[in-house]
Amino acid sequence: MDTLTHALSGALLARATASRDAPPRSIPRRVAAGFFACAAPDLDFVVALFGPVEYLLHHRSVTHSLVMMPLWALPLAWLLAKVLREPGGWRALYGVCVLAIGTHIAGDWITSYGTMLLAPFSDWRAALGTTFIIDLWFSGLILAGLAGSAILFRSRIPSLVAIAALAGYVGFQYLQKEKALEFGREYARVHGLAGAVVSVHPRPVSPYNWTVFVGDSEAQRFAHVNLARDTVREYKPGDGFVAKLDAAYRPIPLADWRTRRRYGDSPAAQALARSAWESPALRFFRWFAEQPAFDGLSEGSTCVWFLDLRFLNPGRDWVPFRFGACRDRPGSPWRAYERDTEGGRTPVD
Repeated sequence: MDTLTHALSGALLARATASRDAPPRSIPRRVAAGFFACAAPDLDFVVALFGPVEYLLHHRSVTHSLVMMPLWALPLAWLLAKVLREPGGWRALYGVCVLAIGTHIAGDWITSYGTMLLAPFSDWRAALGTTFIIDLWFSGLILAGLAGSAILFRSRIPSLVAIAALAGYVGFQYLQKEKALEFGREYARVHGLAGAVVSVHPRPVSPYNWTVFVGDSEAQRFAHVNLARDTVREYKPGDGFVAKLDAAYRPIPLADWRTRRRYGDSPAAQALARSAWESPALRFFRWFAEQPAFDGLSEGSTCVWFLDLRFLNPGRDWVPFRFGACRDRPGSPWRAYERDTEGGRTPVD
């Protein structure tokens, strides 16, 4: 979930959980505390200063952990009490800070990227995978609830209604996820892919847009589908960025299945790609990538590149988190690199 939506959701929850007999002047302070506390876990973006591998390993880690949540709420409540001049001190804001951090964690849990709920004791990443990381419908419901709360400032009803609507919306998305999974299972059954793993990921613009994966250790078969559409949506230049993103998702009967292999299509490249993928240099990416695929050779076949198809969104030119391994000559050790937008490489170790 994007940081602004996190912050707004914290403000909404803070208003919804305010005591009915709370002094009117205390409510703005509570809402402000919820806003800033719910954004605070994303301060872990600073790990990117230490390199892209550190970012992958530690983003949405200890600052997004249920285990650490009560601890992080203490300094946040103390700081916000000072900034907001809360007469009751940090104790008056501690509860809302715990709720706000928990709301942030929940907001990241529903995405495909997920979050490490048990850090620092486990690097297991929990991901419900119902909601795209930037969901304008989700954010719109929050804004509607806050607008209603501003108009009916003495009532909690607008914020409570908005929270109920958000829960219903995520429930609706979960039902769409199940439909997308069933479509993938049917594809696997029809094509005799008994050992394949079926997974799906939400996509932007609409809760009906999904990418369905049917994969194994050698290849990923995938299709971008819209579960409600019965005709192909044509994109024309000038239709806008949102229309460009949305047009790629086809009706289920017209699904365009494609295949990307883990080690490439060429027999000559496969042994090289397998060696690079299984090298210690790419241990971090093997842990991170859920739908890894071969992304080409470069530098005279001394570099092998991979990407995670989980982040392949049609309509967007660049796929983030593209890494590879390079070596000087056959037999020399592999070293990890990140691929930049210009096709160049940056060492990450």
